[in-house]
Amino acid sequence: MRVTTTIADGVAQVRLTRADKMNAIDPAMFDALLDTIGTLRTSPARCVVLSGEGRAFCAGLDMASMAAGAAGLDLASRTHGLANRVQQVAWGWRTLPMPVIAAVHGLAFGGGLQIMAGADVRIAAPDTRFAILEAKWGLVADMAGFALWRDVRGDVLRELAFTAREFDAVEAQAAGFVTRIADHPVDTAMVIARGIAGRSPDAVRAAKRLANLADDADAATILATESAEQIALLGTANQVEAVRAGMERRAPDFR
Repeated sequence: MRVTTTIADGVAQVRLTRADKMNAIDPAMFDALLDTIGTLRTSPARCVVLSGEGRAFCAGLDMASMAAGAAGLDLASRTHGLANRVQQVAWGWRTLPMPVIAAVHGLAFGGGLQIMAGADVRIAAPDTRFAILEAKWGLVADMAGFALWRDVRGDVLRELAFTAREFDAVEAQAAGFVTRIADHPVDTAMVIARGIAGRSPDAVRAAKRLANLADDADAATILATESAEQIALLGTANQVEAVRAGMERRAPDFR
C-alpha cells in the first residue's frame, strides 16, 4: 500500500505510506495517488490534509523503479482533462472541489515538491529541504509544476529550476512555495482543516472555484463569476444556517 485515507469530522487525512523509501514515487505510488484523487472527487469530506509518513513528505521520483518503464510513458496524451497521467498526481489536488492542505516535512524534492504545489495551502516544518531536482537528471519539472507555481516569484523559480539546488523552508516561504512554517505541520494543517470543515461547504467550494479561476481568467470573467457564485449561494439552506448560527452564537449544522 502506497497511500492511505481516513475521514473523520469532515476532514480526509491522506498519507503517503512508502516510508522506507522516503515516499519516493514509483509506479505503484502513481497508481495509488491517481486512485485517491479520483475517490476524493466524490467524497463528502470538506477538506483534505495531505502528508507523508516517516522521515520525509516525498523525496521525488524513485529513479531506479521508474527507469524501466520510462520509455513507455505517454506524456503527450491528455488522459485527465488538461493533464497527462504524470501531471495528474500533482494537478489533481488543485481540481478537487474541496480545499487541500499539504503538511510537509523532511524532503520535498522534484515530484514531491510538485505534489505539494497542488495543495491550496502548504505548511512546512522548519527543517524541510526542497529542490526542483529535475535538472540534476537532465530533465525538466513536468508534473504540472510550472502551472502550479504561478504564485512563486519568477526569477527565483527560474534560478531553482536551472540549478536544481536545495533550499530551505524560509526561502520556500519567501518565494511563495510555502504558505506557513510550523514545528508540527500536520497538527497545524488539521487545525486549519477543522476550521474549514466548520464553514458552509457550499461557500468554501465556491471560493476554491473562484481562486482557481483567478489564475487564468481576465477581470471581466472573474467579476461575472463572483456575482454568479454569490447569486447561487444567497438564500440557500446552508447560507441561511450560517447566518442563524452566527446570530445565535452556536455551531452551524450544515447539510
